[in-house]
Amino acid sequence: MAKSHKWRTAKKILTWMFFIAVVVLLVLYAQKVDWEEVWKVIRDYNRTALLSAVGLVIVSYLLYGCYDLLGRAYCGHKLAKRQVMLVSFICYAFNLTLSTWVGGIGMRYRLYSRLGLPSSTITRIFSLSISTNWLGYILLGGVIFTFGVVKLPEHWYIDGDTLRIVGIVLLAIIAVYLWFCAFAKRRHATIKGQKLVLPSFKFAVVQLVISSANWMAMGAIIWLLMGQQVNYFFVLGVLLVSSIAGVIVHIPAGIGVLEAVFIALLAGEHTSQGMIIASLLAYRVLYYFLPLLLAIFCYLALESRAKKLRAKNEKELAKT
Repeated sequence: MAKSHKWRTAKKILTWMFFIAVVVLLVLYAQKVDWEEVWKVIRDYNRTALLSAVGLVIVSYLLYGCYDLLGRAYCGHKLAKRQVMLVSFICYAFNLTLSTWVGGIGMRYRLYSRLGLPSSTITRIFSLSISTNWLGYILLGGVIFTFGVVKLPEHWYIDGDTLRIVGIVLLAIIAVYLWFCAFAKRRHATIKGQKLVLPSFKFAVVQLVISSANWMAMGAIIWLLMGQQVNYFFVLGVLLVSSIAGVIVHIPAGIGVLEAVFIALLAGEHTSQGMIIASLLAYRVLYYFLPLLLAIFCYLALESRAKKLRAKNEKELAKT
């Protein structure tokens, strides 16, 4: 009884610490944004491009939600699909803005555990989501970098030949992954108590298709907001380069990193810095800020209903 009481107390303390950390990060993030400039850019934007971009934002978030639906199929848990999609949306919005540790990991463990999933299952869902996301990146990056779509400026960190080699290596990684999924005889492994199962070839192909489509949707949003003045695949390639730079630098929402890479790589594409910055600012509003605001309300609503949903989920599980 004493241990149980101590554990409940510790869980309450950790929960409040998590909430406080999220609030602090949101406040710090909000202070870095020039909100007057944000709304000015959105207000002055071409409505057709803006509406098309909004549509692609919705498509992208739905595609990302499919990562967790794949996790549902992979793990065999029975949470309702709408609950899975809601958790995925909330986690993705927080992940983009407040880092993987808060959104991808902390929020996922918090919400899925509140809905009744054990930590081992949540770990597998998170691992599959991360791998699915980067598989699409690796495939697209491999194709775009190998064929020299992205023209690097002189005296940059790496040259074009090195980027092509990187592209070939990325394509080789995809080929090896698909080969193992199709032909590997040993399909189980246990790492630190977690049982991992190699997915089937068809499952791996679905991972690649969904993730690639998501990355392409993100690239299309920026391409539309830039007025389609630059080749789409070039914009997509620059997004891929900036994304890995953002992971390395570890700045929340990649503030400054995205802009710096785009300005550097689009310098010779007859596009003004003003257009690039305005486009990326609009991209942040549509893809980061607005979904985050909606995710905060969804999170609070889900927290308020979590006990009822968990009880319902446990009853459904008992029937199977």
